[in-house]
Amino acid sequence: MTHSEYMELALNMARATQGQTSPNPAVGAVVVKDGAIVGMGAHLKAGEGHAEVHAIEAAGEKAAGADIYVTLEPCSHHGRTPPCSQLIISSGIKRVFIATTDPNPLVSGSGIEQLRKAGIDVHLGECQEEALELNKFFFHFMKYKKPYVTLKTAVTLDGKTAAHSGDSKWITSEQSRLDVHYDRHRHDAILVGVNTIIRDNPHLTTRLPQGGKNPIRIILDHDLRTPLASNVVNDHESKTIIMTNESVTEDAKQPYVEAGCEVISLPGRSISLEHVLTELGTRSIQSVYVEGGSTIHGSFLEERCFQELIMYMAPKLIGGRNAFSSFGGAGASSIIEGLEMDILSIDTIGQDIKIVAVPKKDSRSKEG
Repeated sequence: MTHSEYMELALNMARATQGQTSPNPAVGAVVVKDGAIVGMGAHLKAGEGHAEVHAIEAAGEKAAGADIYVTLEPCSHHGRTPPCSQLIISSGIKRVFIATTDPNPLVSGSGIEQLRKAGIDVHLGECQEEALELNKFFFHFMKYKKPYVTLKTAVTLDGKTAAHSGDSKWITSEQSRLDVHYDRHRHDAILVGVNTIIRDNPHLTTRLPQGGKNPIRIILDHDLRTPLASNVVNDHESKTIIMTNESVTEDAKQPYVEAGCEVISLPGRSISLEHVLTELGTRSIQSVYVEGGSTIHGSFLEERCFQELIMYMAPKLIGGRNAFSSFGGAGASSIIEGLEMDILSIDTIGQDIKIVAVPKKDSRSKEG
């Protein structure tokens, strides 16, 4: 096997843990000696052993003189677990292949420096692009201290998200809806507007065949109209945070607090998405999956507060000028003022098309 094949194996192990390691990144490691794999491991959960620990323990005495392939720079500080750089040094490993450096200021090159000072041969950059994509939520959060925002929408071929009556179930196939639940599992939080709660009374949980992690539920509710009988208030399947404006009284908040919700009053008469994302960042929420309606999506577009768009397109036509579209609000006044996007992928899921796109890096889009 080649260096890239060993690193790809480590990446695959890390990919299998996406959604369960936050706030830590997903990391995989492979120990190789004399052309044979002698140890493998992945970080499974924050507070538990890192990938290098599992791989080196599996290798045992065979780690001496071996190579290790790691998808992220080994940590060099004492956190909830001991530093992996020191474990690698003490194990006798002779070469370390690292896909990419760790942006965490507590590491950020110091792990590599410690390894090299100990006389270990360090190679950086194998499968780097794949490693950056694997932990894009973590990298974005470390840089901006705000969560990575994914907008998700489902439309017909003529761009409608619901009929003029408001009916929207179901636009896409069962396969696409299952794919959405996988994305819920990967993200720390899911965000909707209060109108979605009033109209659909959703649970906003993850429903995968083998289970999955339920994201924190974020409800944008300017006037605190979330029904106290709604599922997000009462099912206790996950934490619910209701974000409202500063004029809402403590008495109005109290029934929600007693039901187990957290109610946050944001400054100003209207809810600013910058305030929302900054507040979520203080809670170490690294990724948000937005499943709102046209009003919520329109606000994220208007404020340029998202990093990725996932659109599922179903082979249906609704028609009608009063049918709903993905993005509400006033919109751009001219085509040239519209936000240009780069399409990353186009895939077929069942009968549907899945499009993943990101804003072009120009003066009209935000990075953070």
